[in-house]
Amino acid sequence: MHKTIFLLPLIVAGCALIPAYERPALPTPEQWPQPVVAPSGTTRAPDWRTFFSDPALIELIEQALEHNRDLRIAVARVAEARAQAGLAVAERWPALEVGLQEQAARVPGGFNSAGRPAINRRFDANLGITAFELDFWGRVQSLDAAAQANFLASEYARRAFRLSLISEVASAWYGFIELSTRARLAEATVASRLATRRLVERRRDVGLATDLDVLVADGAWQAAQAELANLMRQRAAAENALRLLVGYAVAVPPAPSFGRLPEIEVGLPAEVLLNRPDVLAAEQKLLAAHANIGAARAAFFPKIVLTALAGAASPALSGLFSGGSGAWSFVPALKWPLFDAGRAQANLDLAEARKHIAVAEYEKTLQQAFREVADLLAARQYYAAQLVALEAAEAAQAERLKRVEARHAAGVSSHLELLDAQREHFAAQQSVASARRALAATAAALFKAMGGAGA
Repeated sequence: MHKTIFLLPLIVAGCALIPAYERPALPTPEQWPQPVVAPSGTTRAPDWRTFFSDPALIELIEQALEHNRDLRIAVARVAEARAQAGLAVAERWPALEVGLQEQAARVPGGFNSAGRPAINRRFDANLGITAFELDFWGRVQSLDAAAQANFLASEYARRAFRLSLISEVASAWYGFIELSTRARLAEATVASRLATRRLVERRRDVGLATDLDVLVADGAWQAAQAELANLMRQRAAAENALRLLVGYAVAVPPAPSFGRLPEIEVGLPAEVLLNRPDVLAAEQKLLAAHANIGAARAAFFPKIVLTALAGAASPALSGLFSGGSGAWSFVPALKWPLFDAGRAQANLDLAEARKHIAVAEYEKTLQQAFREVADLLAARQYYAAQLVALEAAEAAQAERLKRVEARHAAGVSSHLELLDAQREHFAAQQSVASARRALAATAAALFKAMGGAGA
């Protein structure tokens, strides 16, 4: 009992070596910047299978989560960190070992009374604990906490990468849809301008148009074909990029469409940012650096190591387990650092410096996350307004083209006026497709920035 009372202050002192952790204050404003719409109070994004309603996109994401090679590397990193954390936990417990050994030595005759060389043998069978450290100062506990934090950081990093992969696949899919849509519009424009060219040729043949009109119509048709070839090239590149993300040779629909654009509600900054996996990973790295300070402080105090063995010993193998062969040993060791040329202090300074770095990286991660979400909230608002305006402009250009075509067929308007109307309508259609892609991609990026569920 008196030994326990004597050791109690040491144990309490050891616990005090591990510094208390306090999460740094949120280094961002409490509200999103104006003119972003006020948040609804929702703190989590929906599951990605609910958020993305397009069956083709859901299939692509599922394939990417199964086949993407970078994700496989991230999963392997988590397994590596889990194994390292398991090793750190094992250090907190004594390891029992069973040993069976023989010792044989030849002794010259000058070292014994018989004056003849002799061979001495010893057989031992033991069960014991070897070099187990009593963790009075929390060194092993701190190392265990650091390993656990590093494991959690790798797990959150895997979730962050998985979430990024989902967002990237969705953005690549929307880019592919945009180019497919623009290519279909270009195909229709090529057909329309070819029909116009043939009409102008017929009108020239009857004296209602000139060779210059034919040249203008032919140039417009060739320009449309060039634009179509350019869009088909971009579409092929987007399809290849999508397949690289998926990591699997999946077939994509020949004529995909945007469909219903996903929507997401956003809560307050503190509610959103602290749920992001990259922020959680940065905080776990901070916790690991924090725990390493406790381990570095413990190096200034004595280390108590126990070795204990119990078993049997005999000069002959046949008598190893006979009566009277029992043997045991108990070797406690106290190691007190007296002089290490400043190594322990340098390790403590290093641990504290790394903690300051981890704090700054954690705060920087939060600030970057705040900017990312704020940018996306503003982008969503302005892209939506832009899309409304572009759709109205496209409708106006379509009506204008319809009327100019009627006037041209009646011989009232010139071919140049028709060509200008066709060109403006085609540009408006292309702009609407690009704006829809931008709005959809913003929603996918906002899903990632919110730390979306299901990842």
